[in-house]
Amino acid sequence: MITVNLTKAKTITHDARRTARAAEFAPLDIKATIPSEAVAAEAARAAIRTKYADIQTAVDTAADVATLKTIIEAL
Repeated sequence: MITVNLTKAKTITHDARRTARAAEFAPLDIKATIPSEAVAAEAARAAIRTKYADIQTAVDTAADVATLKTIIEAL
């Protein structure tokens, strides 16, 4: 029987979340430095922050590995 350490699984899921978040931020990081696009870029960055904060909460409160797997697959 295989036993999964839920704490380590959550750490792996958080790493995947951070990677996905960084990929979404990358194009906006450049746009944020362009004065004519900075306001729109920051609004988009705020939306991404909210999205990934919600995912972080879901990971933190996950009670089993199946939930974490669903979160990773949605990333």
